[in-house]
Amino acid sequence: MKRIFVVILGLWLTASALAAQDHAAIQSVITDQLQAFHERDVAAAWSFASPNIKRLFGNEGNFGAMVQQGYPMVWDNADVRFLDLRDMAGFWWQKVMIRDAQGGLHLLDYQMIATPQGWQINGVTLLPAPDLGV
Repeated sequence: MKRIFVVILGLWLTASALAAQDHAAIQSVITDQLQAFHERDVAAAWSFASPNIKRLFGNEGNFGAMVQQGYPMVWDNADVRFLDLRDMAGFWWQKVMIRDAQGGLHLLDYQMIATPQGWQINGVTLLPAPDLGV
């Protein structure tokens, strides 16, 4: 019985360590892409996009224009806070609160996928604005 407990504990600790590494890697990818947009380095930002996103937009210019027009808070981000990371139907979703250059808060959900090149961004969903109490 004690031996089974030790094996289960070992597996749990290993899984927890892997989950923590994935969490850090996911946050790093999102942070690096946001920094690239902040610096107007669309080529670098494009490198964090998944193959699906790259097929959808075709090239970094189309991708950059879409982000600039459709996600201005990502294009002109000023502050980023990571909220919960969730596994939903086999996809990892990282909730992120972004403050834009004008001080407005925005809540986004980043869909992340593991690829041979590491974690990549597979899509971003704008969520309803956070409810800020007075």
